[in-house]
Amino acid sequence: MPMNVTIRPADKRDITAVAELIEEIERFYESTEIQPFEERRAQVEEALFGSPPLASALLVEDEAGDIVGLAAYSFLWPSAGSTHSLFLKELYVRDTLRRQGVGARLMDELRAVAATRPGCSRVEWMTDRDNPGARAFYKSLGFAEFDGKIVYRVLTSAT
Repeated sequence: MPMNVTIRPADKRDITAVAELIEEIERFYESTEIQPFEERRAQVEEALFGSPPLASALLVEDEAGDIVGLAAYSFLWPSAGSTHSLFLKELYVRDTLRRQGVGARLMDELRAVAATRPGCSRVEWMTDRDNPGARAFYKSLGFAEFDGKIVYRVLTSAT
């Protein structure tokens, strides 16, 4: 990679930067309703550092100390038998760093997190069928698509 980046777990000092990056992610997905910053910041803090935390995140930090990517994940139970899985909810790398191996490094780090957690039998994630870039990225890493599940979603008043 042409730029030095560090991949590390999020900590409390990253709350503001993660909230800013989430706005960038929403704009990337062409969302027209961007949540107010303070509300988004509070939700990041609750999700990553509440009691109990709802999720975890690996962050990509560039050589200037800016957060330029993330992999947000949670553990789900049960998975195969009584094991659990690491579920990747969001993988995002700022456009200036795409196609430079950062996403592949994030996927490697996620697999390492799962491998070191006792009882974690797999890493799982989804992408939209109409996202050819993401599908090509995962295929380039050697991951096969799995057609065995149908995703359901119902909105709550929190949306």
